[in-house]
Amino acid sequence: MTTPLTAEVSPHPEEPSAPPLPDDRFLDRELSWLAFNERVLELAEDPTLPLLERAKFLAIFASNLDEFFMVRVAGLKRRIATGIAVRAASGSMPREVLEGIYAKSTDLMQRQAALFHGQIEPALAAEGIEVLRWDEASEAERDQLTSFFKNKVFPVLTPLAVDPAHPFPYISGLSLNLAVVVRNPSTGTELFARVKVPPILERFVVVGPQRFVPLEDIIAAHLGELFPGMEVLQHHTFRVTRNEDLEVEEDDAENLLQALERELMRRRFGPPVRLEVTQSIDPHVLDLLIRELGIGSEEVVRIPGLLDLTALWAVDRLPRDDLKLPAFLPRTSRELTDVDTASAPDVLESMRDHDVLLHHPYDAFSTSVQRFLEQAATDPKVLAIKQTLYRTSGDSPIVDALVAAAEEGKQVLAIVEIKARFDEQANIDWARKLEQAGCHVVYGLVGLKTHCKLSMVVRDDGDKLRRYLHIGTGNYHPKTARLYEDVGLLTTDPEVGEDVARLFNVLSGYSMETEYRRLLVAPHSVRSGLVERIEREVEHHREGRPAHITFKCNSIVDEATIDALYRASQAGVSVDVWVRGICALRPGVPGMSDNIRVRSVLGRFLEHSRIYRFENGGEPEVWIGSADLMHRNLDRRIEVLVRLGSPKHVAGLGTLLDLAFDEGTSTWHLGPDGTWTRVSTGLDGAPLVDVQSALIARQSRRSSAVS
Repeated sequence: MTTPLTAEVSPHPEEPSAPPLPDDRFLDRELSWLAFNERVLELAEDPTLPLLERAKFLAIFASNLDEFFMVRVAGLKRRIATGIAVRAASGSMPREVLEGIYAKSTDLMQRQAALFHGQIEPALAAEGIEVLRWDEASEAERDQLTSFFKNKVFPVLTPLAVDPAHPFPYISGLSLNLAVVVRNPSTGTELFARVKVPPILERFVVVGPQRFVPLEDIIAAHLGELFPGMEVLQHHTFRVTRNEDLEVEEDDAENLLQALERELMRRRFGPPVRLEVTQSIDPHVLDLLIRELGIGSEEVVRIPGLLDLTALWAVDRLPRDDLKLPAFLPRTSRELTDVDTASAPDVLESMRDHDVLLHHPYDAFSTSVQRFLEQAATDPKVLAIKQTLYRTSGDSPIVDALVAAAEEGKQVLAIVEIKARFDEQANIDWARKLEQAGCHVVYGLVGLKTHCKLSMVVRDDGDKLRRYLHIGTGNYHPKTARLYEDVGLLTTDPEVGEDVARLFNVLSGYSMETEYRRLLVAPHSVRSGLVERIEREVEHHREGRPAHITFKCNSIVDEATIDALYRASQAGVSVDVWVRGICALRPGVPGMSDNIRVRSVLGRFLEHSRIYRFENGGEPEVWIGSADLMHRNLDRRIEVLVRLGSPKHVAGLGTLLDLAFDEGTSTWHLGPDGTWTRVSTGLDGAPLVDVQSALIARQSRRSSAVS
């Protein structure tokens, strides 16, 4: 049973009341996100990392920033335009936040360009990997590219003129384009045209072993063939980012698939929020783009060199292991098997014997969670499978297992969240695949996204029906499971099983259940449950018992939770927060957060797990699950946290959390002003321990011990 909580914690009679919390106690969430992406850029700037890893982080930085503008900046602009924007919790007015975003993001993008052209590109060339401009290609290579243009590129190009008879064309979001100025030699009239760089073709065209030429350069060199008889005077590359966040009316919920498909079509025509242009663009051409796109001058970013460095993913795919981190191969969890064998583990047997705590990607997803569902699909004793799906791959073995189970006659329920941002169309496709196979597909609750990560298998074990459960912090996505750090629990615990069964009834039916024994479930009890436990730590501290709070999450923005942590700090409780992305909490402010430390870890894996640990007077309590500390998670989503029951697992995650806050560990430290500082070397100049490398090494040692 969960330790009973005091319903209301009143101030200790001998303790002075805490000073009031100041109005400026929160950092701005949007600028904090940009600070996160700056940390990604710092990894690209790190000369101790292998070269292709640095190039990859440049691509990640660019991709992250694209999504930030498509969603966060677009949403802020929409709220300002409609007059519903309000002062941020940080105290900044909406337009002040927007101005800060454009100023900071422009600085970061120019820093990214300078890094690529000043350091990464020359270093790649020194290793025989060259990104050439057209003028740098040899004559033979140009002949080869001309042939490529005529056969592969020219047939799919559509030059679009702009004149009284031809309106300015629609520029799709994230497309790369050439703004072209041509002159009629007969009349001397100058005309504008736009040529879209075909997104279906590879951006970096291979011209030789490890030699690439950007596709836009090839097109630019052959503009004369697109405008025969005209003089090509100039051309400039530009790129537009548009609002691509979805708005689906709740009235359409009963026809959610159709409503969402209509909205996906409208997404293509969202208003622009950013215009990227080459540094050398002609002022008159830029004025034309600004006017026709209806974009403000502050939304224009001039970039020296190449635009859209997400193209560097092509370089990352090169088979140059000498320029990458050593390959990492996940292994089957030791809790599923005592020895490594060629045969797949019996997951159902293992978890019936004991709870299994998984830590991905160090523990292989394929031989644990995936194997769990595949085994259940073919087991004749399994009667039913219930599953939540937020994101998964298009060729997902998870979906295949559910289809196989339905075809075997088992009852299969899939709670599909088709409004998972940027995965909507894929989710629609495989939701229909599940329906066609005979699975019961439910699209969650109106007004709430289903974000929890749950699997439940009902099996007839002879003596009784037993529920086999998986509760995790990450999506059922076999591909990202190799790159995302997550934890998950496999258990047959009856209390947890009863809770999960009742929650599935909420998701698929009309149940109004809100009380659970081993779960905290948003939007009803995650925030309140965590705040109650924070206040319990304060009481433990005042009574002289051990008290400590450690949170690990992707983002922490929720003001009520942050204020509870501030009050705990004021009471003398030590608080540690390990956050990957946004952090609105100000640590180290005298009188408010003296006892709070905030750390961040970035590396080859994306830190994604959510872990909440409370010292609880010497009887530690740990919760894991899907919920970050953000309004959307706590108020507008179905999220689940589960309390771990095994003391071994509680201690193991405690050790993991302690590693991030050890003074000998390399992390970013957050200061009270919102500035992040990377601490990667000790006072003696020696490198500090990298969290992920240490965990890889630990897994390797365990594997060697049983081989």
